[in-house]
Amino acid sequence: MRKGRISKEEERFISNNIDNMVVEDIAKALDRDIESVDLFIKRKLKRGLSAEEAAAFSLEDRPYYLELKQQFTDEELELFKYHWSRIIAQFKDDVFPTEELQVIDVIKLELLMNRCLKSNKDNIQTISTYEELLRDERSKDKDQQDIDYVLNLERQLASLRASQESLNKDYRELQTKKASMLREMKGTREQRIKRLEDSKQSFISWIANLMQDPETMKRYGIEMEKMRLAMVKEQGRLSEFHRYEDDTIDQPFLTPDTVME
Repeated sequence: MRKGRISKEEERFISNNIDNMVVEDIAKALDRDIESVDLFIKRKLKRGLSAEEAAAFSLEDRPYYLELKQQFTDEELELFKYHWSRIIAQFKDDVFPTEELQVIDVIKLELLMNRCLKSNKDNIQTISTYEELLRDERSKDKDQQDIDYVLNLERQLASLRASQESLNKDYRELQTKKASMLREMKGTREQRIKRLEDSKQSFISWIANLMQDPETMKRYGIEMEKMRLAMVKEQGRLSEFHRYEDDTIDQPFLTPDTVME
């Protein structure tokens, strides 16, 4: 079974046969594993994608993704894409460039908060280890204790505890910033519920809420256009001469624009 990057020839084969063959058959014909072929179809051909998958792949197409790769580890990047895809899907891909920057900053704050918590956990474990070593040393007779060793452990414990306080402070500040940015993005549950409630208060509020939902706007637009076309067709029918039951002939819909001699 072939491994590595899909060649240009294989790309053409997949593109030419995607409508006629299932993924399993394409993979078999190319002697490739199904996962790599399916990933290529989703990533390059944009086929069979959920809203979240489409958002995740769109992030990798952004010019600033290279900067993100230099700023975060591979594990953090996967988490970044997870949060990005869910947030963009929540807003139904209706995100302006300035709002996109807000989403990026919110996710960065989330990842930095995670780093603080991980560092704090490591600190707690190290403090626990040093405290155990200090207890063991102090449990010895005074003439057998290594004073320099004890002092060194105490200095390291003091440094770790100060670092822990600093990490806790950083975490609280990041949490406050993230909460503030989510409020600015109208992304909290309270604001979403309020937005729904406000949409019931006035026509202007309903329009504002509708503008946040492009799928509903599209559906309404299609329905309105169907009604307009039906009206035009019926107007044309009623503008023609019609024979009534008393044998009189006239135009049911008579206007200066439809009058016929």
